[in-house]
Amino acid sequence: MTVTTDVLIVGAGPTGLTLACDLARRGADALVVERADALFPGSRGKGIQPRTQEVFDDLGVIEAAEAAGGPYPVGMVWQGGERQGEHRMFEEREPTRDAPYDRPLMLPQWRTQEILHARLRELGGAEIEFGAALTGLAQDEEGVTARLADGRTVRAAYAVAADGGRSTVRAALGIGMAGETVDPNPILVADVRIPALDRDNWHMFPPAADGGGFLAICPLSGTPDFQLTAQFTDGTAPDTSLEGVRKVVAARTHLAADAVTEVRWASDFRPRAAMADRFREGRVFLAGDAAHVHSPAGGQGLNTSVQDAYNLGWKLGAVLRGGAPEALLDTYEAERLPNAAQMLGLSTRIHRGEERRGEATRQLGLGYRDSSLSVETRTGLPGGALRAGDRAPDGPCGAGRLFDAFRGPHCTLLAVGTDAELPPLDEELVHVHRVEAYAPYGKGLFLVRPDGYVGWAGEDARGLTDYVRLIRQDNSSAKTVDLNQA
Repeated sequence: MTVTTDVLIVGAGPTGLTLACDLARRGADALVVERADALFPGSRGKGIQPRTQEVFDDLGVIEAAEAAGGPYPVGMVWQGGERQGEHRMFEEREPTRDAPYDRPLMLPQWRTQEILHARLRELGGAEIEFGAALTGLAQDEEGVTARLADGRTVRAAYAVAADGGRSTVRAALGIGMAGETVDPNPILVADVRIPALDRDNWHMFPPAADGGGFLAICPLSGTPDFQLTAQFTDGTAPDTSLEGVRKVVAARTHLAADAVTEVRWASDFRPRAAMADRFREGRVFLAGDAAHVHSPAGGQGLNTSVQDAYNLGWKLGAVLRGGAPEALLDTYEAERLPNAAQMLGLSTRIHRGEERRGEATRQLGLGYRDSSLSVETRTGLPGGALRAGDRAPDGPCGAGRLFDAFRGPHCTLLAVGTDAELPPLDEELVHVHRVEAYAPYGKGLFLVRPDGYVGWAGEDARGLTDYVRLIRQDNSSAKTVDLNQA
């Protein structure tokens, strides 16, 4: 039996689910295959950074994420069974009009996946086929052919490897993955129940003088669980059983062994940093952990993975359903590989104590200024000016805000503080809004891509039509909405 689809997505983690949601709202068919029998059950990636919250806003899941999650608790350092004082894990900031999501949102990975899966169903997108392991992959000029363990064949125009750090797809393509061990000491991570421990703080237990490594117990917002993290520096291997977890808790904290009443999920790993040699091979793309593996420090792995899917989704949709040239897909690796490398270095420095969690971990400053899709036609801009390739800030837009205008699979043309004449544009592709001058933008025309980055900027519309042709053929008129008069 052969199944046909536009895009085969291998892996139903946050990367694959984000991509499936984005493709669904663009009318592209996708099939998600997952070798496991259910969604991943653990908390692993629990921090949703502000930039990813903006992505979730666009995808229509931010309200569900905020309802299920919550803020990070203040750290509390313990020694000898006594509280020693607070420890703040990251620099805090206040929300602003241009950046309304100001701090990380704690949301266990399993809950993030449930929310994205529910959104995929709402969009009428692909269902996930669980227990569907990939056993073979081949491609030709017209598409990709994959074999599944149950004997079925899948034929797709494109395939995306979102199947994790041990990616079967990456191995089948022969793409190398170079990296380093960030910490030679194994780490135990587990979701546990400890009813006797208060949930007001992220409890931190520094290593004892005789060694053994740190231990931290963090209450997981919206659940009765804690995430336990323990480092082993004494040469022992982590024991993920209930008795093993109880033993390490009793040895390193003031809690009795039986204070741990349940282990919901547990794993052990050695933190490493690695990145694939390339993110594309013909019609197959690598995204998420299949392309880059991070230390969990700083909460960058899941977030960088979601950004991969968000970047690739609109481009695949434009090629499959919007008539965009296939060359648009070349920009995926060109844009995402440097960003992934940057975040990989940040995660490693934070793990080693060389840098603190701060502005960079929020990912709001990431952009694509060097991309071929970033066309800046203005000259003489001051140093802090918004440029093509930068994240498009939020702000007032009539009775709503700019993020309301951006939300959806379209591009947005902002005429900010200018009455410049505009050319005819495809109204399904480009939504046009005139707004008053606004400091984060200044004045001018800004074409905002579907993923919330400024693709083109100019004082007038010269060159705008040529830019739009890069992402889709355009031959009809757009309606211009003056939201200041709405």
